[in-house]
Amino acid sequence: MLKEPHLILGLGELLWDVLPLGPRLGGAPANFAVMAGRLGNHAVLLSRIGRDDLGRLAVEQLDPLPVDAGFVETDPKHETGRVTVYFEDGQPRYTIHLPAAWDFLDLSDEWIRLAERADAICFGSLAQRSAESRQTIQTLAAQTASKCVRVFDVNLRAPFYSGEVIQESLELATVMKMNDAEVPLVMGLLGLPGGEAGRDGLKAERDIEGAERLGAERLLSEFPTLQMVAITRGARGSVLVTRDEWHEHPGLPVKVVDTVGAGDAFTAALTHYLLRGADLATLNEAGNRWGGWVASQVGAMPALHDEVRDGIEAAIEG
Repeated sequence: MLKEPHLILGLGELLWDVLPLGPRLGGAPANFAVMAGRLGNHAVLLSRIGRDDLGRLAVEQLDPLPVDAGFVETDPKHETGRVTVYFEDGQPRYTIHLPAAWDFLDLSDEWIRLAERADAICFGSLAQRSAESRQTIQTLAAQTASKCVRVFDVNLRAPFYSGEVIQESLELATVMKMNDAEVPLVMGLLGLPGGEAGRDGLKAERDIEGAERLGAERLLSEFPTLQMVAITRGARGSVLVTRDEWHEHPGLPVKVVDTVGAGDAFTAALTHYLLRGADLATLNEAGNRWGGWVASQVGAMPALHDEVRDGIEAAIEG
């Protein structure tokens, strides 16, 4: 008898990154949900689009992908989300336009029923920039069963974050994921020590990594519901910290083409294997394998061929 796939929800923003070469579909919850679907789960995207060309184009682009977009809401008044991406000295800069349809996530009965059945739910900080979406997101996370994996994916985009949103989200989450640059910012916003090495002179890499781990341990001690903190370090891999143990992954050699969506792929792989009871080493390997693959491709939702997926899965299990 085949086991029913896990129900995983990606909750929050669905938007278009408007790049010099044209628009590209994204948003962390959407990237997460697509990857969760590719790993064999029933992945559902919960977001909101406008009655406009970009909204219709989003539905068309999601349709062939292994993600259930049938619960995405349509807003009659507000436009589909857009982020204008421009470059200064080769570095990307972002203008996140507002208001957007995803600022008005509506707490529907359908969404509540999904949350009650969900095996995992992933939500971030950006979609909580508006009071309406913040209420919807936090209510849905609270509606999940006690065994549900509730992933809080920190995505700090100035000026759309606050210590209050981070604290409220951590009170609901069982897993927190952030990148190394976000660690000292999060600790500072929460008024907690840790997460940053000394400021004088050059910071030794190991000092920084040790400070990150101590910051994670402090978060676990402050938030009783939290069970794991995951910190990604770009090319330097990642660290996973629980109350009982921790595990560092050095990263994998990857020819980076585009890092957009790599962190979301890491989160999706982590969630997928966590639901299967994998140990920390396997979780870290899975996150780095899938995050590295997305970073080696163009876009956050690149085409994935069966032989590539099979090869990555074999490397993780091996």
